[in-house]
Amino acid sequence: MTLSTHVLDATSGSPAAGVGVLLETFRDGGWAEVASGLTDDDGRLKEWLPAGLPGVGTHRLLFDTGAYFARAGTPSFYPAVTITFVIDRADQHYHVPLLLSPFAYSTYRGS
Repeated sequence: MTLSTHVLDATSGSPAAGVGVLLETFRDGGWAEVASGLTDDDGRLKEWLPAGLPGVGTHRLLFDTGAYFARAGTPSFYPAVTITFVIDRADQHYHVPLLLSPFAYSTYRGS
């Protein structure tokens, strides 16, 4: 099982570099941090997860969108975006992209 994410800035039409991302897993009745990182110049996180993680279960990605837009001097409505998702098969790749603008966002299960 692998997990990837990609952040695209719909305002500029380019990858969102330097977005802080935190991955958490729900276990034992609460959320536990698994990994964190910053998106690269292509808006992606590469080689940021410990081997075998996050694994089957419920997880969430927290994107620090407020800091990203603040660095650009762009007012925004969402200081953070949280995407909660379920990994139900250990033999698949899961891709969770984020399409971002200052006043809207969208996501989907990618491939």
